[in-house]
Amino acid sequence: MTKLWGGRFSTGIDERMRRFNDSIAFDQRLYEVDIRGSVAYAAALQRAGLLTAEEQGQLVEALQAVLSEFQAGTFEFQASDEDIHTAVERRLGELIGPLGGKLHTGRSRNDQVATDLRLYLLEEMASLGEDVSDLQAAVVDQAETHMGVIMPGYTHLQPAQPLLFSHWIMSIFWKLQRDQERLAGISERTSVLPLGSGALAGHPFGLDRQALAKDLGFAHVAPNSVDAVADRDYAVEFLAWAALLQVHLSTLAEDLIIWSSHEFSFVQLDEAYSTGSSLMPQKKNPDALELIRGKSGRLLGHLTGLLAVLKGLPSTYNKDLQEDKEAVFDAVDTLSVELPVVAGVVRTLEVHADSMAAALDPSMLATDLADYLVRQGVAFREAHNLVGQAVRLAEDLGLSLAELGLAEYQAIHPAFKEDVVDVFDFQRSVEMRDTAGGTAPAAVRAQIREAKAILAQQGAAAGVNPS
Repeated sequence: MTKLWGGRFSTGIDERMRRFNDSIAFDQRLYEVDIRGSVAYAAALQRAGLLTAEEQGQLVEALQAVLSEFQAGTFEFQASDEDIHTAVERRLGELIGPLGGKLHTGRSRNDQVATDLRLYLLEEMASLGEDVSDLQAAVVDQAETHMGVIMPGYTHLQPAQPLLFSHWIMSIFWKLQRDQERLAGISERTSVLPLGSGALAGHPFGLDRQALAKDLGFAHVAPNSVDAVADRDYAVEFLAWAALLQVHLSTLAEDLIIWSSHEFSFVQLDEAYSTGSSLMPQKKNPDALELIRGKSGRLLGHLTGLLAVLKGLPSTYNKDLQEDKEAVFDAVDTLSVELPVVAGVVRTLEVHADSMAAALDPSMLATDLADYLVRQGVAFREAHNLVGQAVRLAEDLGLSLAELGLAEYQAIHPAFKEDVVDVFDFQRSVEMRDTAGGTAPAAVRAQIREAKAILAQQGAAAGVNPS
């Protein structure tokens, strides 16, 4: 078959160049959105008087036949199929002859591929948003189930202050919620119709682009044809979103890897999300979590790779833009498989409250001790210094802060009274932090109520019954 662009060429393309140039190996997954765009474009051409109603009907019927072949797995690719657009157009011509060639009137693969990728991403982002919601729901379930379990909180991976486990795991919910909000913004900016921009200069036949946008479900029409065929901001934003989401998932994975180790034993992974060793029979490895952590480099690489492609391009369409798809496709594929696994890990996670309680140490209440002095009228900076002295004294004596006697405390400062012993109560410590966003049970329950309301809204927007 003659190439769509072959009229001005007198010789064939080098076979190695053909393989290097073609994108059909990876962009064939766009067949459904490509055909959907062509069906809508046929209607637009008919409205513009470039097709009769009968011709439009024949084109749509043939396009639906091609779609059925793809869906049935019977579509036969040929060596001449450079990309999905070429393949569909070639098959259309085989089915209905020269009429198939009318479909490309005023249309370029430049605006066609941009439309296809936007349609594809809009669908996939909606699906990924639902997967993130499911993970958020798993987080909320665990927070409710283990309400009241106290664990050590860490900064710099060193024991810091006591927290409710529910408070820690709800921190993942809010990371994911920011991801949801970013995804909504990206979807809005992706919902812009490039079709009708032609190769770069616009459409010469009076196409009604507003009606075409409505037919395809786009919220907006690209206002500038030069920008429309070159714009891949939405792909960059999606990859940035995917990379940041992956960083959040990696943080969760890293915490759980550490906490599931024998030395911590705070949590235990379900066997469905663990693997063993080919040599050591006793091993139960957190491979699901390690793979989650490892995918971060992959998705960060896709983002930086596409940015590097774009940074040196001149205006309008350049073939370099063919490099956008594999990065986007792999990010979609990675997250589509990964997010349900993460939700499964969280949902089946076994929490060992006894191990968490055993790891609590009075030194984690040093800040509470400083707060005690503040309530006695001591300035916080002075109180911080005084408690530091108490920490050093306890270390020198081989005691915990709770084991220091009143005499030792009063030797440091007379503001320490007999009720200083009340400070060394982990439950009291978490309950004291009852401001909005704190680790007190009441504050965490408020978080959970807010989170449930958010999930209900997200479910309603996606048409999902929250029950």
